[in-house]
Formats: sequence, C-alpha cells, structure tokens
Amino acid sequence: MKIKVLVIDDSALIRNILKEIINEQSDMTVVGAAPDPLVAREMIRSLNPDVLTLDIEMPNMNGLSFLKRLMRVRPMPVVMLSSHTQEGSDIAFRALAMGAVDFVGKPVAGGAGGGGDDDYPQLIVEKIRAAYAARDKIEPLDINRAVDADEVLPNLANSAVTQSKVIVIGASTGGAEALKDILAAMPEDCPPILIAQHMPGTFTKLFAKRLDGLCKISVKEAEDEEPALPGNAYVAPGGYHLRLARYGARGYGVKLTQDAPVNLHRPSVDVLFQSAAENAGADVVGVILTGMGKDGAQGMLTMRQKGAFTIAQDEATSIVFGMPKEAIDIGAAQAVVPLPQIARRIMSFLAGADGATGSAVGGKIST
Repeated sequence: MKIKVLVIDDSALIRNILKEIINEQSDMTVVGAAPDPLVAREMIRSLNPDVLTLDIEMPNMNGLSFLKRLMRVRPMPVVMLSSHTQEGSDIAFRALAMGAVDFVGKPVAGGAGGGGDDDYPQLIVEKIRAAYAARDKIEPLDINRAVDADEVLPNLANSAVTQSKVIVIGASTGGAEALKDILAAMPEDCPPILIAQHMPGTFTKLFAKRLDGLCKISVKEAEDEEPALPGNAYVAPGGYHLRLARYGARGYGVKLTQDAPVNLHRPSVDVLFQSAAENAGADVVGVILTGMGKDGAQGMLTMRQKGAFTIAQDEATSIVFGMPKEAIDIGAAQAVVPLPQIARRIMSFLAGADGATGSAVGGKIST
C-alpha cells in the first residue's frame, strides 16, 4: 500500500515539482494538491492522506495557523516546506513545536532544493517516509509544550562560562525524540554537548544531520580529536565509544575508540560520563534520558562525586524508565526533571539562576 501524500502550496510550479518527485517513488503517491489551506481542509476530509507537505506562506491562511488548527483537531504527519525552514529560522522551530514531524527547504526548478541541492528529491521522499513511519506517535497539540527557546532560556552571554563548561547526555530507547526536544531548545551560546545515544552506525550520521536541521546549535557526528566548541553538539558514531578529552591549551575535545562494548553497548553512556568526570569534574552538566538497562548510572554517580550537576529524566516523560531509574536509585541524579523542562534546567543552572549545586552525594532534587 502506497503512502498517500497531499501537497499544499500556493505555487503551481512547486506543486508540480513535488508531484513529479513523489510519484516517481514506488511506495508513495500524490493523492491531491491544494493551493491553500482552505482547499486543503476539504481534500483532507475526502482523500484521507497519510502525510501532508505544507508550505508556510500562503494566501487565505498561513501554514503555521493551519498547522496549529490541524494538530489540535486531527493530528497527522506533516512535513513543512519553506525557504524559512531551510535557513533554520524561528518559523521552523515554531512549526516543529506545533507538531510538524520535520521540515525541508522548498524545491526549485529542476528538482533541486536548498540553494541548488541536487539531492533534494531523495531528501524530501525520505522525510515523507519518516513522517509516515511516525504516524502512530502523532499526538494532539499541547500548546504548553510549544516552547520558544529565545523566550524562556537564558543566554549565557559569557564566553568564559561557555568555554569552561561542558554538557554530556546519554540515552537509549526513546532517546532520539527526547534529544530532539532538548537540543532544539538550546540557545546558540550553550556549552559544547557530547551525546552517547544507543544507535547503529548506519543511522548516527543521518540522525545528527536531522538534528542539525532542527536546532539553532550545530549538530554533527563526532570525529576523532576534533575540538568541542560552544554552540555545537557531537553525536557518538555507532560502533564507537565517545569520550570527552582535554587537549591542554586547546581545551576540550572529542576522542573516539573502538574498545570493547560496556554494558553491551558501543557507544556506552558510562564511558562518556566517566571521561567527563575525569577530565572536567565540576564543570560538567550530565543528563541521562529514557532507555532500557542501566548504562550511564555508574558514570553519572562518578560525575556527581566529582562535583558535576546531574539530571535524570522523570518517569512520566520517559518511554522506558530503565536508565534514569538506575541513576536515581543509586543517588547519581541530583535533579529529576520532566523532558520539556530539561533544557531550561540546564541553562538556568549554567546561568546561575538555579540554586542547585553538584557537590553533595545522596538524595535528589525534584522539580
């Protein structure tokens, strides 16, 4: 059965380009093309599409307004198309916060998008497939969860802080979406972020690339011995342990190894956390997210003992409450925080607006 796609765009040229790209795929088809949201509303009712591609700037009702109404009454997978989203503007972040699965720049004549990207056809169909695959996870819009990072997260405005501090995050099952929520909310001047997500090597580069398109900070798959810079996040490649290293006057950097798996995992969260404790001590903020098993709990305990500030995702927002629970149970987590508040808690602590300290061991602070 083919994925049924409804294209919504006020440009006849764009609609035709998208129809040509999509209809060339064996697993999807364009069931309709609407010039504006008012026409699209009736086509959704009559055609029952699986995925929408939605332009932002259109007559009668803009794409964001339509998306907001749609996700409240009939949540479904939506891929946003706009020159604004390509540039990573605030409009793209609002669209994601409202429930869009992903976004991509608008195509141009010849099938390219994003300023001459010849890979655009493959890019858009992959995003449609991903949106379709996420159809069972689409939920009604929660307006309280649509957070604008510029409004609620403090800017550090202090290069000394961003140069001396570092954030390390570990996750497993359910972590891909949790990481998206956290990283998309981080401001551009945040400290460097190192991430160990249990994920096969064939996926980590694409995962990092997708996150990079969703975030104001830069996100990439980590490379051995590269510097760890403020405003950047580094995802451990599948099949490699990721360690935080200190390279003398160069500051923090990345070290990749293929040592034996730890807790059955490579990358292992424990390996990342232990390296952060050894090389950054009290200058670390450590976060453990949803996941099966106990990887990361002991490493987080070591971080806390070295003076780091440590956070565990709470049970209510964890897809699997294994890894966070292990960390909480052994006293490694200083704060237990719901997913939507983790980015705020990290930045509030770094900006000195959070009264917590990372020096004590035992017990926890709940928000």
